[in-house]
Amino acid sequence: MKIIADQNIPFVKECFSSIGDVTLVGGREITPELVKEADILLVRSITKVNADLLDGSRVKFVATATIGTEHVDQDYLTDNGIGFASAPGSNANSVAEYIVAALLALGKKHTFTLEGKSIGIVGVGNVGSKVQTKCTALGMNVVLNDPPLARQTGDTKYRPLEELYDCDFITLHTPLTKDGPDPTYHLANEQFFASMKQGAFFFNSSRGKVHDEAALKKAMQSGKLAAVVLDVWETEPNVDPWLLQNVDLSTPHIAGYSYDGKVAGMIMIYEACCQHFGLHAKHNIHDFLPEPDVPEIIIENERIRHENEEKILHDTVQQVYVINRDDFNMREILLQPEGDRGAWFDGLRKNYPIRREFQNTKIVVPGIDCCLVNKAAGIGFKVSL
Repeated sequence: MKIIADQNIPFVKECFSSIGDVTLVGGREITPELVKEADILLVRSITKVNADLLDGSRVKFVATATIGTEHVDQDYLTDNGIGFASAPGSNANSVAEYIVAALLALGKKHTFTLEGKSIGIVGVGNVGSKVQTKCTALGMNVVLNDPPLARQTGDTKYRPLEELYDCDFITLHTPLTKDGPDPTYHLANEQFFASMKQGAFFFNSSRGKVHDEAALKKAMQSGKLAAVVLDVWETEPNVDPWLLQNVDLSTPHIAGYSYDGKVAGMIMIYEACCQHFGLHAKHNIHDFLPEPDVPEIIIENERIRHENEEKILHDTVQQVYVINRDDFNMREILLQPEGDRGAWFDGLRKNYPIRREFQNTKIVVPGIDCCLVNKAAGIGFKVSL
């Protein structure tokens, strides 16, 4: 079988070569002519998969190595008998760790303590539920909003959006939808920002069009928000230069780009593809994940006695994931000629360095059982006393 795959899916050629001939291409370079003779198409979120791309092709199976699927016309695939798979949950832990790293970085920058602060989580699926767990471990008061889950479960823990406006932080973790009872397109609009408490913090690592950038800029310019963290941008890969200059943390849609998450997504679509064609899956995730660069971090008792827990957590997380480095690299977009900025954004994603998840690192705290241990374990580290 002939397979066309986005070159940004790690190990996709090594893995899928067990079932066919793999050609790697850039996600924005996947064209109707290129896929015409393909049997399998493997994409990420930047490739629009619809009739314009697939009409007249012999593609029998499409998969996206992402949790989001709004870039795929699934009705078209169904109507034309084309199999489909995605990778729900594969990068959920990665995004949740990104939020933890951002929270700790802001705490250090703005000299506040996260414990006791409130955070509203909009969207409590695979990602939002993990953000909830980690923020709870940090001692934050969590308020949840997810209208579909509220209807499905009847659980009163899911609160109306209005109840999140008094939170110190609001973070978005929804899919991008324009239709149905709960559209999320421009969910964070002018009224949303006007309703937030003065001096609140706004995060979006879901989809860029879930917030209205014009409304966000107005809220920032008015001094309503204390800080903004953006991993997604309404017009990406062409990023609004004013926003890029003025947000506290800026990253190029890589919150879910942990190496573990990307390999997990690749394996999920590989297994789905094998199942679709009735083939035996020869590979699993352990065939591709290397040993971590930081297998162990020892925290000396002296630090615990004399330093704030959150400062120690910040410094520990920074040894595994330096979110400020992603921010620094992102801001270099502003140094590029205007016509080259979109390509620079894509290049940051394509050449993103290996980032391992916290679970691969053991925190050693010799002889002391303290709150720090519980917080480190709660955000995902292995802990040894």
